[in-house]
Amino acid sequence: MLKMNEQLLQFVWQHRYFDQSNLCTTNNEPVIVHNPGTHNTNQGPDFSGARIKLGNTEWAGNVELHVQTADWLRHGHQFDKQYQNVILHVVWEHSDPVDLGIPVLELQGRVPAYLKKQVTDWMHNQMLIPCMQELRLSGIQPSFKWKEQLIRERLSRKSKQISDQLIRLKGHWEEVFWWLIARNFGVTVNADAFEEMARSLPLTMLARHKNQIQQVEAFLLGQCGLLNEKFSDPYARLLQNEYQFLRNKYKLRQINLPVQFLRMRPGNFPTVRLAQLAMLIHESVHLFSTIKDMEFANQVEQLFRVTANDFWHYHYRLENASAFCEKTLGNNMIQNLLINTVVPSLFTYGIYNKDDHYVRKALRWLEETAPENNNITRIFQKEGINIGNASDTQALLELKKNYCDKRRCLECEIGLRLLSPNP
Repeated sequence: MLKMNEQLLQFVWQHRYFDQSNLCTTNNEPVIVHNPGTHNTNQGPDFSGARIKLGNTEWAGNVELHVQTADWLRHGHQFDKQYQNVILHVVWEHSDPVDLGIPVLELQGRVPAYLKKQVTDWMHNQMLIPCMQELRLSGIQPSFKWKEQLIRERLSRKSKQISDQLIRLKGHWEEVFWWLIARNFGVTVNADAFEEMARSLPLTMLARHKNQIQQVEAFLLGQCGLLNEKFSDPYARLLQNEYQFLRNKYKLRQINLPVQFLRMRPGNFPTVRLAQLAMLIHESVHLFSTIKDMEFANQVEQLFRVTANDFWHYHYRLENASAFCEKTLGNNMIQNLLINTVVPSLFTYGIYNKDDHYVRKALRWLEETAPENNNITRIFQKEGINIGNASDTQALLELKKNYCDKRRCLECEIGLRLLSPNP
């Protein structure tokens, strides 16, 4: 059986999942809980604004909870002025009585056994989703409000990272967006290398050469160390010569991180991704400004629908020709860029400039984007969760990473509804 802890006790008190009949303090004074109060996640008593009737007197104030009565002294509350207006001390076990002059309410024996058993199982089972079995049988769907909260939590975390970069660059949105886009083109394996490459090539430098696609390719491939070999292909030698000229002109230093080809589908080879990224630079002007002024997600998708130049239709690497295949940026990659780079950047722009228009547009673009298809989303779908767009899948990814994996079941809407006597 789960050992009682303060988090579970707070959950029980907040939702009143305890037998409220004939409640009495440890001094046998009748208790009626009109309002358990609002859970306080900052310093101070656990609940504020509670309304309690003790005997014949109505009280309004704070409530503090502990597993044992003596925890009040162990936590040093007797020396803290914030705890002077506590009207009720709720404990699980009153085994070590301490006379604090504050009424004490003991809840042990009043909490349903099924609740403790269920929470125990969720905390200790090895399932990817702790409540998987109960979720499957219940038919519960996450509410729109809960999904939006999850999305905002996810985007807020990403926004903090983007804001930190903006501070270092004194608010240069285009440059930061260039770093983010390049990182995303590197997918997971080469993300760090591609970002380092982008940081080594300021947009002002690329802008001087953007009309010459070969020079843009030379910049990107060369900085990633992909033009260091001895080539027989004429186009590869052309890029190599271009890079040597540009490297000397701008005194460039190649990045330290190597790019990887291993265990990767040819379409995701770094050479192909860099060629597509080069074409995006070649075809676009002030990319972030252009995107933030667009109205719909499909306009952004169209902007990213670039095709590498003709050489790459017959190559995945700089050497070794292959069968013809147009190297157009695919739907999955475009979706990835929209969800993981464009939307977080637009959301951050709205927060940074205190303009909710962009925040709401970022959230709407997720709703306009097709749902992601990955191991996690398939798990939730198998358990009966409805998925209609990228807003749904992003919410579920956040739920899995920061609630299910961390066993924050008592903070999850689905967990609360499953534990409720009337879900």
